[in-house]
Amino acid sequence: MGLAEQSVKHRENRFSGLDWLAVGLLAAGLAAVATGLLPVSQAQGTVRRLLPLLLFLATVPILAELTAKAEVFDVIAARVAIAGRGHYWRLFGLCVLFAAGTTACLNLDTTAVLLTPVMLATAMRAGMSATPLAMATVWLANTASLLLPVSNLTNLLAADRIQLAPVAFAARMVGPQLASVAATMVCLWVFYWRRGRRGAQRYTPPARHSPRDRVLFRLAALACLVFIGCVFANVKIEFASTACAAAVLIAFAVRARAELSLRLFPWRLLVFVVGLFLVIDTLSPHGLAGVAAAVAGTDPGPAGMFRAAGIGAGLSNVINNLPAYATIEAVIPVTNRNQLLALLVGTNVGPIVTPWASLATLLWYERCRAAGVQISWRTFAATGLVTAVVVLAATTAALVATG
Repeated sequence: MGLAEQSVKHRENRFSGLDWLAVGLLAAGLAAVATGLLPVSQAQGTVRRLLPLLLFLATVPILAELTAKAEVFDVIAARVAIAGRGHYWRLFGLCVLFAAGTTACLNLDTTAVLLTPVMLATAMRAGMSATPLAMATVWLANTASLLLPVSNLTNLLAADRIQLAPVAFAARMVGPQLASVAATMVCLWVFYWRRGRRGAQRYTPPARHSPRDRVLFRLAALACLVFIGCVFANVKIEFASTACAAAVLIAFAVRARAELSLRLFPWRLLVFVVGLFLVIDTLSPHGLAGVAAAVAGTDPGPAGMFRAAGIGAGLSNVINNLPAYATIEAVIPVTNRNQLLALLVGTNVGPIVTPWASLATLLWYERCRAAGVQISWRTFAATGLVTAVVVLAATTAALVATG
């Protein structure tokens, strides 16, 4: 084994800050159950509700990892880089269109899992830093998730609560979606894509990429297409990801068994999610719900909408956007439709400051980590904070203007 391979393996085996956070959250949640702060029956109910999500989170990274090993993403990345014709502005537009379209039409988790490897491979093919493409993926996975109920799990919760059909939901949210994507593009260009950041005027388009094992390539590509088709067909996403991951696992077991290892299993992600929800369940009856009610208020007008969006974004970056939305939604009257949609805006476009603010960000981090891409969390948080404020203001204003 060479020194470079040993270094990569060392990074994979080393505990990071997020690893310790995941273990710490699970330990805190189990301690709450052991001490009676969180009743056993409630903890069991939480885990049962999480089982479909955990199944999805356990299998979809495996699908993405093996698809990357089958070089599907390398082939797509080469074609994207070729289409950019050496112009960064053209490549930027293609990446934004690709990421925003995937997020809106499928969902943000699919963008984080399947598009992140494409973007990272595109950076390698174009001979540029991976950071601009990686940040375009993670930001747009969150900020472009407003258009359809399927774009984000919080959208499904909101559409059900205010009883909006998919077409009506899209009609109401198309303005905020466009404002959100436009504001995100500006921030991406300023922070990561302008010449002073990327360090070059042009890049050299690569040649087309040919996979080593065409059978594995075709099987993995087909599995991804089936997964995407299942999402469009409203098949339960955890069943789709499990079936597709199993199919690719079998293919690798037959043709490339050496590529399979226990490192494919995303234990950190599962530990984090279980621990997070146990801790939130513990805190809610001990003051969290009351604080949320006091801060969010019940004003259905523009001031109340900006207030709900702001508290939704802030709480998402503290505890994660799913429990944040559920906590605040419960204290807003169902008749305050615009205020509930503003809360949705906050919990969708706001959680780009902390790495645990959304599951999409965690899935994105797992893909970056698997590819050996180092993330500076200080830079991530600093640029994410500015971008969250800018995008949140623009998107909420668009929601108010189109209301």
